[in-house]
Amino acid sequence: MPELFSDEWMATFQHEWNAEPELAEDLAKFGFNSVIGYGYKGDRNPKAVLIVENGKVEAAGKFTGQDLNWDLRADPDTWDDWLKSPPGLMGLGMAFASSSLQFVVGDYATMIKDPRMAGPFLKSFSVMAQLA
Repeated sequence: MPELFSDEWMATFQHEWNAEPELAEDLAKFGFNSVIGYGYKGDRNPKAVLIVENGKVEAAGKFTGQDLNWDLRADPDTWDDWLKSPPGLMGLGMAFASSSLQFVVGDYATMIKDPRMAGPFLKSFSVMAQLA
């Protein structure tokens, strides 16, 4: 398996995201556009980004200073755990409440209360786990 958040891993994540109707198609229904960063707690910048246009990932790779709409951070062990067993809504809520999952940019509470975004957000962790 390629290293988490490497260019190769992100390219595979992009492919799998776009192939998953509960992500690409559901997000396209309301014109979801976003730049999403992923990385580790305590790092100055995220490791990688997805650039999503109308629900579909148009680009994925290393963070190079893009303006982010979302920036999700967790410890390496937490990411590893989620790759083995993707979290559900309760698990993500607990991770957020305990700061195991941090949103450096973006508002978790607003996102998780919007059913149009909450379902695809959860599904993104399942798609990540498929790459493990």
